Amino acid sequence: MKVLYAEDERQLSVAVTEILKMEGFEVTPVYDGQEALDMLEKDYFDVVVLDIMMPKKDGIEVLESMRRSGNYTAVLMLTAKATVDDRITGLSSGADDYLAKPFAMKELIARLNSLIRRNSSYRHSTVKLSNIELDSNTCELRSDKGSLRLNNPEAEVLTFLIRHVGEVYTAEQINEQVWQGKESPEKAELYVFYLKNKLRQIHSNVNVQIENDTYRLCEETV
Repeated sequence: MKVLYAEDERQLSVAVTEILKMEGFEVTPVYDGQEALDMLEKDYFDVVVLDIMMPKKDGIEVLESMRRSGNYTAVLMLTAKATVDDRITGLSSGADDYLAKPFAMKELIARLNSLIRRNSSYRHSTVKLSNIELDSNTCELRSDKGSLRLNNPEAEVLTFLIRHVGEVYTAEQINEQVWQGKESPEKAELYVFYLKNKLRQIHSNVNVQIENDTYRLCEETV
């Protein structure tokens, strides 16, 4: 389980790196955004941990550069600002998860393990519905009129909804079914809204209907 850990606070980096190594992770620490990008060009990692506030390039810039270059390694963002806007910025840029500083090591370890499990369990299939197709290996969502890439949690939620097309779910149920209750209903709700917008962007014949805090994927009549 190879982890690239980008954190410019040296003492924190040393402490976290040592604990992760004791938990069985192979950790490569870097101390600025440019160093993170350089290391990503040299080696493969199962997951990348990016602090948002770093010199040379911040975590968002590193993440955006990764996604532009076609690198869809799972990314966990660390932020000292636990505001909704910061979370939305990271997730919209392609992050797979976020964790506010200061954090508990047990939670960091649990989230890393969860991201690694997701990578291995969700990236082995292609799911189709109407005029859309989701490649779980690349997280590319395609229609006959366009394509775009989802982040890992978006792909997981869409895969679940496609496999249960027409069925009605609350955010709590999506969280339970997709992530075994380990995330939050608010996070599930956020990803559903992202998916609704992205399906519209590629002129999908599939839409997410939202009514009374419930969500249902359905095929539209064309």
